[in-house]
Amino acid sequence: MDEYQTLRTPASEEFTEKRSRFIGHSQPVSTQEEAIAFIDGIKTKHRDATHNVFAYLLRKGQLERYSDDGEPQGTAGIPVLDVLRKRGVVDCAVVVTRYFGGVLLGAGGLVRAYSHAAALALDAAGIVTMAHCTILEVSCDYSFYGKLAVCIPEWGGIAEDTQFGGEVIVRVRIRAELAAIFCEKLTDTSNGRFQAVRIGECFAAAD
Repeated sequence: MDEYQTLRTPASEEFTEKRSRFIGHSQPVSTQEEAIAFIDGIKTKHRDATHNVFAYLLRKGQLERYSDDGEPQGTAGIPVLDVLRKRGVVDCAVVVTRYFGGVLLGAGGLVRAYSHAAALALDAAGIVTMAHCTILEVSCDYSFYGKLAVCIPEWGGIAEDTQFGGEVIVRVRIRAELAAIFCEKLTDTSNGRFQAVRIGECFAAAD
């Protein structure tokens, strides 16, 4: 997988439907432990709520989990999970808190309400594309550093860290498919004096 979509930031949003208060909470997570901790935190914060319905979807192992938390089967957890699927996001968790307002919504009403709360939570968080990136390290002298600093963004890279000592060492993050081209341009531009060394890889925001 060269890229995937997830949530940009934790967020929450709410609305009222027939006197029932629905609060959608969303958060990016990377492990099941993080998802459970987030869910437990919302349950603790809203321990007086009628229901705390949740769903989460993880990239690793393509793991999906949901809970209706006492609502009629199929009217809460699955609709929330379906919103995550349809938006194409992974590594994220959503909890929808409901404070019952005394008016029954019916099965269809519950599905619409929980889906809407989940969608509002995702909209508030924002969706970001995470790209597969290569981490490169470039060591050069001070006379070449000025040119390198200009070329890094021109060649599609981001300078994540720069260390100044006997020489300049720059750590560069770049989309994986551009790494080989970056290395070639560096070698050509420096007339073979300096090369980039691959030291790792990661997923990072593409925008």
